[in-house]
Amino acid sequence: MIRKAVIPVAGFGTRMLPASKSIPKEMLPVVDRPAIAYVVDEAVRAGITEIILVSHASKSAVENYFDGHPELEAQLEAKGKTELLAQVRHPLPDGVQVVSVRQGPPLGLGHAVHAAHQLVGDEPFVVILPDVLVDALDDTDDLTAMVRRFEESGAAQIMVEAVPDDRVDQYGIAELDGPSPAPGASA
Repeated sequence: MIRKAVIPVAGFGTRMLPASKSIPKEMLPVVDRPAIAYVVDEAVRAGITEIILVSHASKSAVENYFDGHPELEAQLEAKGKTELLAQVRHPLPDGVQVVSVRQGPPLGLGHAVHAAHQLVGDEPFVVILPDVLVDALDDTDDLTAMVRRFEESGAAQIMVEAVPDDRVDQYGIAELDGPSPAPGASA
């Protein structure tokens, strides 16, 4: 069973400039929560219990999001804001943990994933890129479906998306043998 997810968060977020100059792209708000919260929620729904953030010194805000904040918690409690207090105090369900490892120099996605090797070991794991949010086309999360297909087949899964030719330098590129999958489908 897949229980670990590697989430690279060390990049500069150049696709999100100028906002990501001072705010990590993973912390940019989507409605009332940072993007990273939605990514971690999807991982948890897929059965992931250990989230490994591959981070950089400038990304402490991402790590801090999942930590306690005693001063804020005390203030919310004093003001009777119990719903907000619960969200701040327990950003993760019981049994789920977030750990981080530093990538060091930014040498690409493969290097970032390798930085988590000591924490992953020889276990199967997922890599989630937190800068693209995917809206499920049905009631099943894409990650949940991919984990299920992996567990049924033992075959690696990858989700791809077509991008315009003039933007391929901004994305990781996969070349597939055979016919291309339908838009939004995983290969």
